[in-house]
Amino acid sequence: MSGAEETRDGVGLTSLNQPLLAGGDVTKRDLVDYLDAVRERILPGLRDRPLSVIRLLRGQDPFMQKNLPKYTPEWVRRTSVWAEASHRQVSYALCDDRRTLLWFANQRAIEYHPTLSTVADSQHPTHLVLDLDPPEGDAFTAVVGAARLVQRALADVGLAGAVKTSGAKGLHVFVPVAAGTSAEEAAAATRALAGHAERLDPALATTAFIRQDRGGRVFVDATRAGGATVVATYSPRVRPGLPVSFPVAWDDLDAVSPADFTVRTVPALLADTDPWAEAMPAPQRLPDDLVAEGRTIPVARVQAMHEGKRRARARRESGGG
Repeated sequence: MSGAEETRDGVGLTSLNQPLLAGGDVTKRDLVDYLDAVRERILPGLRDRPLSVIRLLRGQDPFMQKNLPKYTPEWVRRTSVWAEASHRQVSYALCDDRRTLLWFANQRAIEYHPTLSTVADSQHPTHLVLDLDPPEGDAFTAVVGAARLVQRALADVGLAGAVKTSGAKGLHVFVPVAAGTSAEEAAAATRALAGHAERLDPALATTAFIRQDRGGRVFVDATRAGGATVVATYSPRVRPGLPVSFPVAWDDLDAVSPADFTVRTVPALLADTDPWAEAMPAPQRLPDDLVAEGRTIPVARVQAMHEGKRRARARRESGGG
């Protein structure tokens, strides 16, 4: 590539000393160096999965890129997926190797959001995910408490999961599922588990999808299912200092803060280890009764849409606008 300041694995790298975020001291070189340093840990979670990235171009707002741009090198592996919402084929990248990861880093792709299923078996997710979202303000201790509820809910039905920071203010609990688990079964089980966690401590946790109904409680989000994506373990986030989504042992949750894990601190914390791979249980078969229970629980987004329409109609009928 003409104008490249450095070349790694055949990828020309440019503008490496440019700051990534306005007013911050993290540079594009910091991003490239970080992703290169952790490539053996992050790539297993990206490989063979349609990938969306969040890019941050100089002077612009962050944006999510799903469809690969026309200038993408031909050696970047890709897959075509029909997007029902936009009624078009979307060409997703498959980030399988160091070269592709470096190319994305040079494109100022900061966040990496793979699907929960692989391109070879798109109807069968490999994991359930419960996304724990704090109420307004800095309430990580509350999120940790909600994660404990999820851990108990899992144990109560004979399941186990691994936990990581989201890289923002929340936590993600991943539960690996047996091969052949359908997207519908996984989604139902996720809803049921969220409901179990909520019932363990309804003053702390809620499954209310509508934000104003959460009442300062941690949202146990069961909607990361089907074609949803989740930020990859070890992925940076577009936030000051570039925090990283990082695995935490269940016993260590009370002793950490999401700010502990950044592109500058994580390589040294990892050394030669891969705590996410070490923490992940073997794939598990979902209990039939858990799936059956989940099928009786409405899909949160659909329920919220209907509730929103009902409330709007009630306001109109009462003369409230």
